[in-house]
Amino acid sequence: MTTSPRTLWTGALAALAAALIGSAWQLLSRHGVTATALGPMDLALLRYGIPALLLSPLWLRGRLVPPGASRGALVLLVVGSGLPFGLLVLAGAQWAPASHMGIFMAGSLPLFTALGAWVYRGERVHGLRLLGLAGIAVGMAVFAAGSFGEGLRQQHWRGDLLFLLAALLWTVYSLAFGRCGMSAWQGAAFVNGASTLLLLPLLWLAGPPRLFAAPWSDIAMQAAGQGVVAGLLGLVVYGVAITRLGAARAALSSALVPVLTTLGAAWWMNEPVTRAALLALSFVVPGVVLASGALRWRVPAPRDSERQAPGQNAAASLPTSESTRP
Repeated sequence: MTTSPRTLWTGALAALAAALIGSAWQLLSRHGVTATALGPMDLALLRYGIPALLLSPLWLRGRLVPPGASRGALVLLVVGSGLPFGLLVLAGAQWAPASHMGIFMAGSLPLFTALGAWVYRGERVHGLRLLGLAGIAVGMAVFAAGSFGEGLRQQHWRGDLLFLLAALLWTVYSLAFGRCGMSAWQGAAFVNGASTLLLLPLLWLAGPPRLFAAPWSDIAMQAAGQGVVAGLLGLVVYGVAITRLGAARAALSSALVPVLTTLGAAWWMNEPVTRAALLALSFVVPGVVLASGALRWRVPAPRDSERQAPGQNAAASLPTSESTRP
């Protein structure tokens, strides 16, 4: 079954939007926990509470969850892209720079996806995908080694581990979304609503939110970025990309995230672009492209002039009377 050009263009635009939104969310998260009075719990409330409120009509209508959706898949959706995922990223952003977030999270996604496909479906990686995974592993190892000394003194390694764990959860979400039978809007409504319900008892235990003491400018920026752009549009456009392109092609968008996040952090938060980061990007970005499986070796089909009837090649190879004349 072929895919129409309109479907491909819609999926490609959704994947590009997902990359831009993902990078912007990483930058906002790093800025929120380091340069404002807001903490991870406050940002999580904005991240999940606002889209849950905006999408509440879908809950009130009922039939949000398809009849055939398994409870296990629904739980994995919330764990993989909901509150547990968000708190891991926000906590990690307190320890490590934004460039670490971009490289370790986006870079490790294809590795975890390949591992999950091997564990659950017995799929093995060959050819270009294997080469891409190797490039990602080399790039992440180079980056970890290059920033090990400084990171050990400044506790960057704690954030890096949390980013890797968050990437593992997002891989679980990507694999579960295709099996839950939900649309992109239904998935966003379910994940944000369930995450908000999980967050309420945690807020009660943590005490009064810092939102009441933070400047309104910080609250407005984080509410728009965390709640509307990342929490609402981010899940929707990524779900559209998976639906229109498939998981492999949609994963190509993650190749842009490390570059966008690294450059954005240097421009907005004056984070240094180290040689280790540049060298890691040179391995990770093409590695993500190859490991996604969207690019494959293809044998070109023969042209019509080269297609011959059975026995024609043999007949053409026989010497004719004209060809044997001196």
